[in-house]
This record gives sequence, C-alpha cells and structure tokens, in this order.
Amino acid sequence: MARTRPTFHPLTVARVEQLTDDAVAVTFDVPDALAEDYAFAPGQALTLRRVDGDRDERRSYSICAPVGDAPRVGVREVPGGYFSSWLVNEVRPGQVIDVLPPSGTFTADVSTPADHVFVVAGSGVTPALSLAGTVLRDGESTVTVFYGNRRTSTVMFADELADLKDRYGSRLQLVHVLSREPRDAEVTSGRLDGERLRTLVGALVDVPEVDHWWLCGPHGMVTEARDLLAELGVPRERVHQELFFVDEGDGAPPEPVRGDEQTVDGPSSQVTIVLDGRSTTLALEQGVPVLDSAQRVRSDLPFACKGGVCGTCRAKVTAGEVEMRRNYALDPDEVARGYVLTCQTVPVSAEVTVDFDA
Repeated sequence: MARTRPTFHPLTVARVEQLTDDAVAVTFDVPDALAEDYAFAPGQALTLRRVDGDRDERRSYSICAPVGDAPRVGVREVPGGYFSSWLVNEVRPGQVIDVLPPSGTFTADVSTPADHVFVVAGSGVTPALSLAGTVLRDGESTVTVFYGNRRTSTVMFADELADLKDRYGSRLQLVHVLSREPRDAEVTSGRLDGERLRTLVGALVDVPEVDHWWLCGPHGMVTEARDLLAELGVPRERVHQELFFVDEGDGAPPEPVRGDEQTVDGPSSQVTIVLDGRSTTLALEQGVPVLDSAQRVRSDLPFACKGGVCGTCRAKVTAGEVEMRRNYALDPDEVARGYVLTCQTVPVSAEVTVDFDA
C-alpha cells in the first residue's frame, strides 16, 4: 500500500524576529483545519518552497519552538543564498509561503524524564531550542548545552536561552564557546572541537547518566563529537545527529528541463520511478543522480536540500544496482533495507526501480 505523501500548504507569516544581523526567526499561522497536519515533534523541520518563474526551490529549516507552540523556524543567511537571503531580508508578516508539514528524524520519545546533552554550533542550536524547551517543561529532565559560535554578536537565540536558564535554574547548564572572541576561561575560548569537548564533558557531565546526546552543526564538529562519545563508551542508540547543509549559492539545484524532451549522452540505465502509485520509466545517465535526471520528466519528485542531509528525497531501490555517494540522513538499518537518498544516488545496472512510495 502506497504511503500518503504530505503536500505543501500556503501558510501566512505571523512574525519575523531579528535574532542577529544575519539571522531571523519566522513564525507561521496555521489554520485550525490544518492544526493536526502541522503538529510537530521537537527537533523536526519544515520544508519551505519558493517558486520564481520556472525555478522551484525548497529548503528545510529546523523548528525552534517547543511542542504546542506555533511552528517557528530559525534561519541564518548564507552569503549569496537564494533562499536564506530572501527569508532574512525580504519576507515580512502577512506574506504567504508554501510549507510542507513537519518532518525529520532528529527527535526521540521524550515523554519520559531524562538527562539530555546538546553539542551544537551556529544555527545548529535551532532544533536544540525546541527539544530543550519541550523536555524542561516536565519538571524533572535536565539539559546541558555546549554551544559554539564565532562571537557574541553571532549567537542565535541568546536571549531565549538565557530566559530558559533563568526559568529552570540548575536543571539547565548553558556553556557558550566562542572561537573568535576571548572569554574568561580558556576552555570556552576557541573552536568547539573534540579536545575542547572532551575537557568540558569531563568537567560538567556524568557520561553514564546521560540518556540522550544531541549533535547538530557542521560536519567536522559532529564527527569529532561522535568519535569522542564512541571512545567514552556511549551506546550508539543514545546519540542523535543532524548536519546543516548550507551550500545554497552556487550549489542551487539545476532547473529542470521542460516538456518531454529527454536527451542522454553516454552510458544510461532504464530507471523506473514509482511515486504516488504512478510508474514512469526513463533513460537516465549513469553518472547523474537519479533525482536530477528524473526531474526532467517527473517534476513532482520530492526534494529539499539536495545535499544528502535532509532525507526528503528518500526512496527504496526495489530492483537493480545503484551507488549512493553521500548520506547524512539515513540510518545504517535503512540503507541495509535498500533505502537511498535519490539526490546522491546514481544508477549502476542497466535497469533500476526506485520506489518513493515504499
């Protein structure tokens, strides 16, 4: 049975709050009729869509609100970024933006009180704010946040984090680490790398007592933190990670070719795409990702970041052989069961079937 695929709905921007010189928080109004569709779990994200002529762009932004509040996303401008620059500099309350219902796996069952540690940098604090704001409400959970930035002026949600600290006291430890601005303690002055994290964790965290470790930020920081936790004996199932894909300037997805014209140069594969119960067989170049090639004829294929991070383009290979070049979104178990990120997957065998409904 084909799974029901979420669809975009036009939502009105309720508020745009300036967080730093280059970052904003955007809150959406959700009509009562769509309240159930846009109920989110802490740590999930919203995919936004912007259509400009033939250009159809999507980006995923993490929700920064606690569960029960209106959906609100944090956005930092990427220099030259088509989407983030628009959100930070042009979008105003009252505008309507197409938004997909919440999605994402950077979450967990937080209904039971637990001890949480966050290792985040830059805009990686966005989902952490949602998670921390949610779990602290239970009156028992504890939260430690190690938050890396360049300078005080670049810290997103600084006031809101301070408010949480004032409200929850000893149940929240908040440690700011600045790489380009000296702080009182040497351990909090510099990049939030593996060695600095080792010192901070050793001084402030009872490692065996931590139920959930949340890692969110650039690839290098997440990798070093994950390696440290493995060295400290933290079970893999207690570690949650998410990367932020920000190469949205020159890395913008190519515009799809319109019409039925399909030209393939070089070796090709016959690739069958299954989406919403409809199958389409195409001749696709073997060196080009399935998503990019197939969009020329199936413009309805789901995508967001095209960087192997968000997981929006996830599908299952049910026949044939493919190669997935990069994966930051799927668990090893999903990969073992045949799931791929079609934005990073190229066909290898002569015939391939990719099922987005599986």
